[in-house]
Amino acid sequence: MVRVAVIDEDSCKPKKCNYECISVCPVNKSKKGIAIDADMPSKGKPTIYEDVCIGCGLCIKACPFDAISIVNLPEELEEEAVHRYSINGFKLYSLPIPKAGQVVGILGKNGTGKTTAIKILAGELKPNLGILDRDVEYDEIIKRFRGSELQTYFQKIANKKIKAAHKIQYIDLVPRHLKGDVKTLLKKADERGIALDLGKQLNLDKIYDRDVRNLSGGELQKLVIAATLSKEADIYIFDEPSSYLDVKERINVSKIIMNEAKGNKYFLIVEHDLAVLDYLSDFIHIIYGDPGVYGIVSKPYGVRVGINNYLDGYLPSENMRIRKEPIQFRKIASESIVDANNKPYKYLEWDNVSISRGSFKLDVDSGYVMNGEVIGIIGPNAIGKTTFIKFLAGEIKPENGNIITYKELKISYKPQYIGPEMFQEGLTVEDILRNANPESIIPNSWLYLELIQKLNLNRMFDREARSLSGGEMQKLAIAATLSSNADLYLLDEPSAHLDVEERLAIAKIIRRLTEIRKVTAFVAEHDIIILDFISDRIIVFNGNPGIYGHAEVPKDTKKAMNQLLSDLKITIRRDSESGRPRINKEGSYLDRLQKTKGEFYATT
Repeated sequence: MVRVAVIDEDSCKPKKCNYECISVCPVNKSKKGIAIDADMPSKGKPTIYEDVCIGCGLCIKACPFDAISIVNLPEELEEEAVHRYSINGFKLYSLPIPKAGQVVGILGKNGTGKTTAIKILAGELKPNLGILDRDVEYDEIIKRFRGSELQTYFQKIANKKIKAAHKIQYIDLVPRHLKGDVKTLLKKADERGIALDLGKQLNLDKIYDRDVRNLSGGELQKLVIAATLSKEADIYIFDEPSSYLDVKERINVSKIIMNEAKGNKYFLIVEHDLAVLDYLSDFIHIIYGDPGVYGIVSKPYGVRVGINNYLDGYLPSENMRIRKEPIQFRKIASESIVDANNKPYKYLEWDNVSISRGSFKLDVDSGYVMNGEVIGIIGPNAIGKTTFIKFLAGEIKPENGNIITYKELKISYKPQYIGPEMFQEGLTVEDILRNANPESIIPNSWLYLELIQKLNLNRMFDREARSLSGGEMQKLAIAATLSSNADLYLLDEPSAHLDVEERLAIAKIIRRLTEIRKVTAFVAEHDIIILDFISDRIIVFNGNPGIYGHAEVPKDTKKAMNQLLSDLKITIRRDSESGRPRINKEGSYLDRLQKTKGEFYATT
């Protein structure tokens, strides 16, 4: 067995502990198992010597900050080691295989090496094969991949014959580094003479004169996608291209990428929206492992089989179980409490509502919500979904109409955009969660096991909330919102920045909260699979983005989704094994058949 020991740099705080990990290590009695190494870059922090570590786990239990992870892996896996960042740092095994003229999808948890893998394939990071005591030359790297398709690929990288165009994950960083309006920036990026045409396909031509600093998240995403595709490159890499985009825009972006991928170029996609990944990819690699500790890239799978294996939690080619329980998408409708007349108990209802925000107007049809229901909210960006949620939260007063409640409701609200200003200065992650619900920080409580642990928040309890990354703040805000004992939960785009398993963990918690406590939730979401998983009924928003929005009466999930997809001219079928929604390729037999029947959203 090979031992991988990792010390989390952010969690390890030697100035606040007594080096309990060193004092409990039994190896230290005869050899140096854990010690302070003055020659190491992280002075003052301990080093675990993997070659003598016996894997007893005492240091893991003793560490007051949960900063240590030790795992045992098969010895033969070392032959596939690709990169390690440092002693006691993250380790990556194997790599995805780019294929010319095809879209290779990458699926896996956050922190398992997806970004590391694509940086290596982009030539931005030279792999060290897990060797830290000397520089590894490309001849050795090429030899490691001898006999595989990656041998030729790394020969091209070594000879500087691979040029990469890389669409980064965090597009909110773009305005910090680029200046100018949309049209000027597209022209600067244009190496293929197609930038303005792509801009038109992505509806950016309407905002060509807008400064990059004034763009929304969705507009920034489309700008960066257009700029990436405009580059003259050998490999095009897209890290989470669907973030901030609505359903229509996600499909449009997917079609554009698929059309560009028909030549002899390489295309890699990292995506957490399973419907988009399935629609866009020709085949996929699954990256599994222990987040922040190690990641292993699977062999390539056909896209349908690969996603189903991932959901099932078992990879047959590797003979590896990556999850204890499978994920299924066949939900049972929740049951509402009824009154003395055997009628559903209404939590609240609203009259015809009109809201004006500057030059934008929103009209909302009358509706109601029962206890135990999850109401999904879907529609284009800038159509009024967030305005409606703020109205329900009491943050916006309407010109006409009002809310009628049948009991005093405690509301828990997660806004769309999360920033440091949301959290009080000096409060830690543990403080925020304790204030929301003390039960959420108690190990073995269901909130801790099903929410806090699955979002990996337990490993950052002592970190100041304002110091977290954008994705970490999002997870903390969701956890605090759902942990609160409320009657009405309002969540605006909760899946943003989360990986597939985190999204599904959130969806399960929302379902469980509403069913057990007989409370109600409204969830605005662009991920069709998540919305399908949690919704009893859905409110469809339509209109003219940025000018006028109209929210219809809540309808059952099938009717609402059928209406939405009919407007978008998209059909969705069900996978026979997992029950997950799958987007039909435009013009395919099933697409034409379902359109003929008027069945845009299949439920079986």
